Amino acid sequence: MRTKWTRREWMRLAVALPAGGFLARYRALSAPLRHKVKITDVKAMALKSIAGNCLIRVDTDAGLTGYGEAGSTGPMARARLETMRPLLVGRDPLAIETHFHEMTTLMHTYMAHIPTISGIDIALWDLAGKITGLPVCTLLGGPFRDAIPMYSHGIGLNMLEKASCRDWAQRIRQQPEGFTAFKNGIDGVAGVRSARFADHLTSEQLHRIARAYANVREAVGEEIDIAVHCHNEFDTPSAIAIAKAVEPMNPLFYEDALNVPFSEGWLALKRSTRIPILTGEKLELVRGFRPFLDNQAVDIIHPDLAFAGGITGTRKIADYAALSRIPVALHNVGSLVLCYANAHFGASIQNFYRSESALGRPNRYVESMARSNPPLVRESKLKVPEGPGLGLDLDFGFLKKNLAPGEEFWG
Repeated sequence: MRTKWTRREWMRLAVALPAGGFLARYRALSAPLRHKVKITDVKAMALKSIAGNCLIRVDTDAGLTGYGEAGSTGPMARARLETMRPLLVGRDPLAIETHFHEMTTLMHTYMAHIPTISGIDIALWDLAGKITGLPVCTLLGGPFRDAIPMYSHGIGLNMLEKASCRDWAQRIRQQPEGFTAFKNGIDGVAGVRSARFADHLTSEQLHRIARAYANVREAVGEEIDIAVHCHNEFDTPSAIAIAKAVEPMNPLFYEDALNVPFSEGWLALKRSTRIPILTGEKLELVRGFRPFLDNQAVDIIHPDLAFAGGITGTRKIADYAALSRIPVALHNVGSLVLCYANAHFGASIQNFYRSESALGRPNRYVESMARSNPPLVRESKLKVPEGPGLGLDLDFGFLKKNLAPGEEFWG
């Protein structure tokens, strides 16, 4: 959307604003354009292979559209939109703070569904960038960096076989993305079901875990970081025993060993090991992270923009974490929309650590969602996309071919 403001005037205003209040900065940058555009509709559509998430689309009467990603299925999000659409349609999309407050404080008949709200919030920030002509990271007060560090996954190897680990190590060194950090799942080597409560681990299981991560460390050497990837499945004694078993391999971090909500078990685990403890991909808003931060129970928090409250909610989490000098990593196994949202968010906060990445997979599924302006990862860093908003140029033909079962293309 064109404005009468020159770039020089925009930049002069941005520099004059206080560095601390990102919403104050955003309000000043967007003020000349308030009440000129109205939301006309909010839609949800799910794709295959984006971890059960769905895309959110916010349309306006100016012909501009914002895209977000929600941590909910298409049917789930559409059901929740019936409650939230009346709060948005006919309203100014630039009133992001107001919309966030009204959506997240819903309590009756059903409490606010934060994953769906997260997708709407990301779409509103994309819209705000398109309306103002500015990148989202600029609206958020950044950028602190023009590329964000990322980590990938140990896929396609048998950690219990040294030959498989060596083959995998050779493959990852040949990837153009140059990833230098990988997290490796523990469930297969432990013989437990992923994302379910596991029985107390036996000595034999712990020996297998130690051997598996030792094999990976031997294969990649010291120049590649490896991390221990759990899914909140272990009891406290087992989690502590795992830490003891893998600590000699110097893991980058130890993720999601215990049940999702805060408990004193997290404190016991933190005190038992020198490995950095990371958690948070299923926690919502500041209220979910606050007990971990207040009790110094983790070393790194790991929110997901599509679950934790979108860009607005996660920025509040990051600012709270900054008070105790805790770095913020981002969970991310979704679509190109979430990937680009991570890039802008990671560029906009000082205490950013790393983003998870689904880029660089053999089928280049996420990369194929871009019609132009594709994601660029080099030396394990994702370049922040250029252009207004999130910098997305989605390939709608590809999206239409990859709808989740039962979904209709939103047109």
